[in-house]
Amino acid sequence: MKDTAIGAARWRSWITGLRRGGKEASLSAAPGTPSPFWVIVQKEFGDHMRSWRFGILIGIIALACIGSIYAAVTALQSGVEAQATDTEYLFLQMFTASDGSLPTFATFVTFLGPLMGIALGFDAVNAERNKGTLGRLLSQPVYRDDFILAKFTASLLLIAVALYALGFLVMGLGLLTIGYPPTPEEFIRVALFLFVAVVYVGFWLNLSILFSIRFRQAATSALSGIALWLFFSIFYGMIVGLIEKATAPAETSALSILIRHAEQMLLLNRLSPSFLFTELTTTLLTPGVRSLGPLTTAQVVGAIASPLPLGQSILLCWPQLVGLLAATMICFGISYALFMRQEIRSRA
Repeated sequence: MKDTAIGAARWRSWITGLRRGGKEASLSAAPGTPSPFWVIVQKEFGDHMRSWRFGILIGIIALACIGSIYAAVTALQSGVEAQATDTEYLFLQMFTASDGSLPTFATFVTFLGPLMGIALGFDAVNAERNKGTLGRLLSQPVYRDDFILAKFTASLLLIAVALYALGFLVMGLGLLTIGYPPTPEEFIRVALFLFVAVVYVGFWLNLSILFSIRFRQAATSALSGIALWLFFSIFYGMIVGLIEKATAPAETSALSILIRHAEQMLLLNRLSPSFLFTELTTTLLTPGVRSLGPLTTAQVVGAIASPLPLGQSILLCWPQLVGLLAATMICFGISYALFMRQEIRSRA
């Protein structure tokens, strides 16, 4: 009886600490109790795993990956993509080679990856608000920052699990098909490529969460995310191409003017997250790439035609990775600030 009374007193003190907002006191009073943050993460992760939309999306991406493996194996067997400088990185060509019938694995991730992020985040907040569960959830001893962080963390964990599973599936099927194991450097390059893919899809996830906070209707937030995805994937390159033609200097111009114009167009292209991800993918999966900008003849004269080591490839694409991470964090920061300023309980 005495132990029961002591246990009841501890639970009452823990609940009182939660109601008063003392998170540290509550965790110290009940060390075996999971925090609300991880409870929401587990619940959201399980809901996404059991949802039809995630199953449909992962099925589409898996089929696309299997098709890209077939195209890569066909290209390697026919010797279309075999290059003298990349023979020691044959396994990486499973992700970049194609016989022309289907795009490569990296291209499929570039095009279809944002759909996964948009599908997981477009109704992260407004669906809870429309169902009336947001106000009731936040009226409990749950912090607002725990709620929005848990939504993002659960979706990002699911994206990481899905992309790494697909990437290792490609590696396993490639190993069985071509019978050529990857070297440690190739494995690290593939792992870094998958990490960059998670960051890229995480950007679109943050963007869709931002729209779900800004717009009350889930259809509006979904259409906004899809519109931006189509704009950066298809139309932005066309617009930059038109600007390049309209502002192109004469062919007889000085070399410095031509290089400055090429650098300006490259800077415009790098405002697109899809272009940044393409440059990262090209650098990590194609060691023969030695530069991502314009080069003069004087700069390439005497250069040894050999692939870059892993450290040099990372240094080459480091600005693109920082830019992609910065865009992801900026989107999440705006979403966080907007959600923390919204009045929730009066709208529930």
